[in-house]
Amino acid sequence: MTARRTLAVVVTLAAVLPGCQSSTPGTAVINPKEPTEPSFPTSRPAKPTAAPPKTLTPTPPGSTPTAPGTQVLPPENGYVFIETKSGKTRCQLNTAEVGCEAQFTNSPVVDGVPANGVRVTANGVVSWLVGNLGDIPAVTLDYRTYSAVGWTIEAREDGTRFTNDRTGHGMNVAIEGVQEF
Repeated sequence: MTARRTLAVVVTLAAVLPGCQSSTPGTAVINPKEPTEPSFPTSRPAKPTAAPPKTLTPTPPGSTPTAPGTQVLPPENGYVFIETKSGKTRCQLNTAEVGCEAQFTNSPVVDGVPANGVRVTANGVVSWLVGNLGDIPAVTLDYRTYSAVGWTIEAREDGTRFTNDRTGHGMNVAIEGVQEF
């Protein structure tokens, strides 16, 4: 009787196990029209309707002063996440760098595909990359001036300018291209 049970278990496992694999056979292919990962649209966090709007923190005494009328964007875990008013560009900022993602019309080719990301350090070093910021909790900017984690952000219809408050280096980001300074 034990041999029959063992045989039944072996037959059952033989039928079930082929469907359990840790890899998918095939070759990864990059779609030249959408070279970023993932190839499906990234979701954005739902905006809660019951939660009150974020309140902006005034600049603490002793920190870099901001121009009158400049809105301060408070960081979350050291980062500020923004999206342009057009919705075409999303960026993340921290004290060391600004990184932006967009479908640029004139970007360099990185690893065989047009770059969709650009990064500038506080010291003015710019680099292009292919990537995806993912599901970031971005604040949508209006056309005005903002301050965030040591950077001044000038959001305009023709592009967004990021200037490091300490070094004066930065970049102007637009779908048509990026200008570093």
